[in-house]
Amino acid sequence: MPLFLTRRDTNASERMDDPDCDRDELYNTYRQFRVVNSLISQWHAIYKKHIREYARTRQQACRILDIGFGGGDIPLKLAEWCASDGITPRITAIETDERAVKYVQRLDSPQSVDFEHISSTEILKRGNRYDFVISNHLLHHLEEDQLAKLLNEAQTLSNHKVLFNDIERSDIGYVLFNLLSRPIFRSSFITDDGLTSIRRSYTRSELQEAVPDNWRVRRIFPYRLLLIYEHE
Repeated sequence: MPLFLTRRDTNASERMDDPDCDRDELYNTYRQFRVVNSLISQWHAIYKKHIREYARTRQQACRILDIGFGGGDIPLKLAEWCASDGITPRITAIETDERAVKYVQRLDSPQSVDFEHISSTEILKRGNRYDFVISNHLLHHLEEDQLAKLLNEAQTLSNHKVLFNDIERSDIGYVLFNLLSRPIFRSSFITDDGLTSIRRSYTRSELQEAVPDNWRVRRIFPYRLLLIYEHE
């Protein structure tokens, strides 16, 4: 349990969420997400443990839905890893922030990845279903009712498994991120918003208490939580 981050700071807001924030710094933030996620988010390990073997058994393309794609680096990396393993994915990455959509339109994307400006609620209304529903750093942004709605939607949208990857709030993680990120990530919101995200994030026990019993919370290194729902 954190010593000074004893409670989630749900009143804290991230600078990049300000619609009037500096556009250059915002795009630098999206660009630097790729580095941050490669260092701490552990998506390659998650892919190898939870996605790869299942995807290899599919006779058709493995369908993945990424909710809240941010800078777009996670779906692009998943497509790359699948391709290197001889797997054919069909990745739909969605985002409600139009600024993120405009950013990813500038990126080179493979045909296996579709970026869309749409919400999970609207996707659900289409009647689409996916083998995996994933997100990265989304849970700590949500209010209690929004979290419950997302979990219900993700269960319905997924045929196999939901994998929601987020930060675990901790004093040590907060101090380390503050010290290590400042000299690396400049002209962006990475450090300030990262610290805000840590303050807003759950501990493992808090997240387990906040979700239904059929969802499991697993701790992964470093200071990460993986929320999992698996269809029987």
